[in-house]
Amino acid sequence: MAWVSSAELVAAVSEAGGLGIIGSGQAPPQWVRDQVHKVKELTGKPFGVNVMLLSPHAEEIIQLLVEERVAVITTGAGNPGKYLNLLHNAGIKVVPVVSAVALAKRLARSGVDALIAEGMESGGHVGELTTMALVPQVVDAVDVPVIAAGGICDGRGMAAALMLGAEGVQMGTRFICARECTVHERVKEVVIKARDRDTIVTGRPTGHPVRVLKNKLAKKFIELEECCAPAEEFEKLGAGRLKQAMVDGDTDMGSVMAGQVAAMVRQVEPTRDIINNVLNDAENIIRNICSKVVN
Repeated sequence: MAWVSSAELVAAVSEAGGLGIIGSGQAPPQWVRDQVHKVKELTGKPFGVNVMLLSPHAEEIIQLLVEERVAVITTGAGNPGKYLNLLHNAGIKVVPVVSAVALAKRLARSGVDALIAEGMESGGHVGELTTMALVPQVVDAVDVPVIAAGGICDGRGMAAALMLGAEGVQMGTRFICARECTVHERVKEVVIKARDRDTIVTGRPTGHPVRVLKNKLAKKFIELEECCAPAEEFEKLGAGRLKQAMVDGDTDMGSVMAGQVAAMVRQVEPTRDIINNVLNDAENIIRNICSKVVN
């Protein structure tokens, strides 16, 4: 959610009862600090920051988040183990994203506070397992709370995740079209127009596959895969493309990272309405299931 989940959306999510997460991506530390300060101006509710541990700025960002005393840090692209004592001593919860059971076990043993089990239906960097297969396996393998992610867009998805043993859900693609999300309007338009098969996974040969909406850039990535291009070519083609889409609005040659549920997003709505509808629908679905079981 880099260039997508910025201060305005984060504050709106937290104000509506969720936990807003700033997507720091590869951003420099000062940008992250500015975003943290802006969220604090907009809400007094808890919020978090996602830290990509492969970022060249990861260590500096971790330190500034300790100074700022954010409530939660979620992590991706690495093991946050070496930062755990520092973060826990500052009262910060650490919740890594995992896409496989082995990593989930290792991180749970290291002392993280919870795990986000993210299936390959999600937008952005993905693993190999689907949410339906991954979540119950992670739930069975660890003794910390598990949050389900990937392919969740509405109350039906949340209810299903809870049935699989998750304690909650993480949603990304649905919030691209939240009214408070500051991505370019053209990005919101292509998400709303997306159909069920309009996403594709690119970059598999690099070891860092990414799910995006199909466009001219995605086609160029597939062409590189077909000709077995070296990793440097993929890196060169992909540099700066997420910002090109989300900020500049280039939905042809920018990287429009979105999950398979993009086809279920039909309109721009206030964040509070999205969260309330998801929670109410999930509650009604679970109540109806329990009623049928009892009867």
